[in-house]
Amino acid sequence: MLRRRLTSLLLITAFGALFLFPAFTSLLTDWWWFREIGYGIVFTRELATGALLFLGAGCLAAAVLYLNLRAAQRGMVPDPIVLRLGQTAPRVDLTAYLRRLSLPVSLGIGVLAGLAAAPAWDMVLQAMYRTPFGIADPVFSRDVGFYVFTLPVLSAGIGFLSSLTTICLLLLTPLYWLRGDIILASRRLRIEPSAGLHLAILLAALLLLTALRLWLVEIPELLYSTTGPLIGASYTDIHARLPALRVTAVLALLAAAAAMVGGMRRELPRYALWACGGYLAAVLLGRGLYPLAMQKFVVAPTELTRETPYLRNHIAATRQAWGLDSVDTRELDGEADLTLADIRANAPTIENVRLWDREPLLQTFGQLQEIRTYYDFVSVDDDRYWIDDKYRQVLLSPRELNAASLPTRTFINEHLTFTHGMGLTLSPVNQVTTEGLPVLFVKDLPPVSTVSLRVTRPQIYYGELANEYVFVNTRQREFDHPSGEANVYSAYRGTGGVRVGNLLRRALLAVRFGSSKILFSQDITDESRVLYHRNITARARKALPFLRFDRDPYLAIASDGTLKWIADAYTTSASYPYAQRLTDGTSYMRNSVKLVIDAYDGSLTAYVSGEADPLIRTWARILPGIFVPLDRMPADLRAHIRYPDDIYRIQTSLYTTYHMDAPEDFYHREDQWQIPTVAESDGAVPFMRHIIMRLPEESKAEF
Repeated sequence: MLRRRLTSLLLITAFGALFLFPAFTSLLTDWWWFREIGYGIVFTRELATGALLFLGAGCLAAAVLYLNLRAAQRGMVPDPIVLRLGQTAPRVDLTAYLRRLSLPVSLGIGVLAGLAAAPAWDMVLQAMYRTPFGIADPVFSRDVGFYVFTLPVLSAGIGFLSSLTTICLLLLTPLYWLRGDIILASRRLRIEPSAGLHLAILLAALLLLTALRLWLVEIPELLYSTTGPLIGASYTDIHARLPALRVTAVLALLAAAAAMVGGMRRELPRYALWACGGYLAAVLLGRGLYPLAMQKFVVAPTELTRETPYLRNHIAATRQAWGLDSVDTRELDGEADLTLADIRANAPTIENVRLWDREPLLQTFGQLQEIRTYYDFVSVDDDRYWIDDKYRQVLLSPRELNAASLPTRTFINEHLTFTHGMGLTLSPVNQVTTEGLPVLFVKDLPPVSTVSLRVTRPQIYYGELANEYVFVNTRQREFDHPSGEANVYSAYRGTGGVRVGNLLRRALLAVRFGSSKILFSQDITDESRVLYHRNITARARKALPFLRFDRDPYLAIASDGTLKWIADAYTTSASYPYAQRLTDGTSYMRNSVKLVIDAYDGSLTAYVSGEADPLIRTWARILPGIFVPLDRMPADLRAHIRYPDDIYRIQTSLYTTYHMDAPEDFYHREDQWQIPTVAESDGAVPFMRHIIMRLPEESKAEF
């Protein structure tokens, strides 16, 4: 018997190790990556908090379930659990079987509970390190930070405990029925006293949690209501649903007390029926019929009059949440005569009137400058540079290596030889050649510049197409660029990537990337380095998983000729009260981070561009040392910061409606604006472009 148990234990351990080993390998190699980029605290804080939540929720769930299951099988209720399959069939004693199942069932549900809780690491940390918004909601006068940081944790915590209590009831009720402690006889439900007390305690706990949820969660969540002509608490919510929620919360408490009294008086079925029935009737009347009647007979006939103060709350909150309250409104009549003095005063604007747009120029760059089939231009970005002492708007596109287009896709070619893209193409927006083609300020391989811009390190190891891992400093030569019919090779001189190291580390990398060639390749040495998470968007999301990133990162040429990617990052929340939401639920957004990624070594620096944002201030407290003030960004890179596309599109869309201040105008949509569109490859999209222009009443041209 002992040998059999030992064998079973060894087999279970072996299968468990085999199942968990890939996950362990992925975790360890991720740790190497985070440590290499200097973001180790992000990894450890997420891992430690997630592990604590897993253990806390898992142990709590397992302990509560196990204690309840054991209590139902012995102690207060020691009767055997039997099952009879027919009138003449013998009774089967299930006590021993169910007792043995108690622990594995509890542990299994505990593991599931832990797995469900672990992803909430960021929500819990934000609640612990929360920063006040300094703005009170117009109904309950709570700081907005309560809704953004605290309320989600309260909701999740009460929901977790309610689910756990419900599972206990669902498991114990059939268990007591199997024992014969619950009997339906002569149209009457009879419950053995100790079983009744046990179930009464659980039912009372569930009703108590329901009362807490109503009072602490659902009442504040009225500020997210969508029942009226706006998002947020409307007239019906304040005058019908709010009182009903308060009443039903009190009734849930009374129902919990009634359940306990019924359990102690050995009359649980009768007390529970009346208590729960009364509560459900109150819910139906107070939260269903009464608000519906008020909306139809009181609000609907004079909706604008009733909803005016709540519309005003909604407009103000939406403007605050989306940064529209900082819009500087100016009246322009556009009737002034154009003079020579005006033209001279606006020379930078006129000199940068664009003749080229991104979509057609991307195709032209591809035809003129891809040079080899394995190079691709993915996107064209607007930027501006001081070129030969003039402020010029340009369009540029990096020349990236597309591994999918390699003529021979072998392990050596994809991961050791063809490791990086090369240079970029840069053109002014306002010039064409005599053949009708763009003028190229930077072109060819290696990059050649016809102006004052210089590219000294053109290799692009990290980019928008860099989706595969590569090894550098190997015995294989790295392809750098073609030169006529010949190829030019280079060696990586950077510090990016994870050092391969000894045989064990190499084996772990082989498991991570699913290739035995890594383990047995003679070209990879201990001093080789592996570069992974090279796609800049995926890299940014991996490094800072709690931020949302703009869809259009762009490349900039630094003053020393190196290439840097700039990615705009946003803090977001779905919990800003009264604010209009996007289709994904987002109701708050700030462009609070400018992330710079070196195209050669992959180093990341996160600069805080929104110091007033409570969310980024909270994350700066959670992750000390990760975020850097914007004034520490090098001046040559700071000159290329721009207003990001995604948030501008969202704000523009919202402002077409929320420029209206008066609730009456807003309600009738009397001054709804339209956004012009332009046809692109993916259909008609809003026409938005960065331009160099001197705005009225401003002293100089801006981008």
